[in-house]
Amino acid sequence: MAHNHNHTVKNYNKAFAIGVTLNVIFVVIEAFYGIISGSLALLADAGHNLSDVLGLLIAWGASVLATKSSTEKRTYGFRRVTILASLSSAILLLVALGGITFKAFERLFDPQPVEGLVIIIVAAIGVVINTLTALLFISGQKQDLNIKGAFLHMAADAAVSLGVVIAGVVIIQTGWLIVDPILSIIIVIIILIGSWGLLRDSVNLSIDAVPKDINVSEIQSYFSGIKCVTQIHDLHVWALSTTETALTVHLVTNQKSLDNQFLRDVQKDLYDKFGIVHPTIQIECEYSENDCHLDRSECI
Repeated sequence: MAHNHNHTVKNYNKAFAIGVTLNVIFVVIEAFYGIISGSLALLADAGHNLSDVLGLLIAWGASVLATKSSTEKRTYGFRRVTILASLSSAILLLVALGGITFKAFERLFDPQPVEGLVIIIVAAIGVVINTLTALLFISGQKQDLNIKGAFLHMAADAAVSLGVVIAGVVIIQTGWLIVDPILSIIIVIIILIGSWGLLRDSVNLSIDAVPKDINVSEIQSYFSGIKCVTQIHDLHVWALSTTETALTVHLVTNQKSLDNQFLRDVQKDLYDKFGIVHPTIQIECEYSENDCHLDRSECI
């Protein structure tokens, strides 16, 4: 199994700053033309895009907090905030898709004309701005669930805006008003399929499930393959953040003493083979009369 070994968290402050700025400008443009053209559709979409700015700010804030040092009260720092942010992004995205679907079904039974060339032009601007913003996060969205949330929000908006442009052009050329809601529903389905993984992975990480790129059986096989290890128990693997994985394990050995080099070698292997950056290993001697109280079937 291939693992990403690069655990240096890329600084996305510049990307977030650019993305927020571009989208705030677009919200202002939409609201302005919505007012002067009397288009409720543009004003409603401006409100939707304002919620996306909120999503970007949440993701940005989480990425900044994750870099803060740990304290006596928060011994892991604020790393877990990135998981909460990715879950928030997934929920916001689903709410937005639900709103678009509701509006699309309304128009499916009561088709409305696209309100002029202004909407098409503004939507085209939205395609450009949202695509540019999505591209800022495309490199990190495979390694960081928090960044993936920001990417999917912007990619979804770009797709919806593109749908408005296409539908508007088709309606102007053919007069087929039903194209708009049908295309909207198709886009929602495509986005939902692409974003379902974000919700699933965010929920899993928030309840301390094993990250999807980690195979616990392989880790167990690795520990069992260490010559001096005769038994393992109390193995746990979970996400500290959307980019860092932690592990705890008890290793029972047939050696009465092991030096720190053994621990360093195991930690290096866990990092190189599985991408685990925060392992905690307890060594126990099998000759000891004091059995570990966590080596019982009823223990987690």
